[in-house]
Amino acid sequence: MQTLLLLSLSNIFMTIAWYWHLKGGMNKPLFSVILISWGIAFVEYCFAVPANRIGYAAGWSAGQLKVAQEAIALTVFLVFMITVLGEALHWRHIAAFGCIMAAVAFLFVGR
Repeated sequence: MQTLLLLSLSNIFMTIAWYWHLKGGMNKPLFSVILISWGIAFVEYCFAVPANRIGYAAGWSAGQLKVAQEAIALTVFLVFMITVLGEALHWRHIAAFGCIMAAVAFLFVGR
């Protein structure tokens, strides 16, 4: 549970670091955007590294950690895409999300 919470927090910060500038920040100089994003990404690393260490120590494989992280990243991005960027949700998003969730299920079956 701690691993999932930390991975969720890290993905919130990484999504912000990668995409914050798309709404309202496109007029900022690229170098400034990169420096600000690096600062935000530093916080992401402060959550991601412990999440992976804790999960691995608890018996998760590297593959399980990565696939779980990707599923969380897509969930966080979906919320960000709709609420912050104002983009519409399409059936393709739901289908892709379902495929990722199936991948997660495959890696965790029998654990």
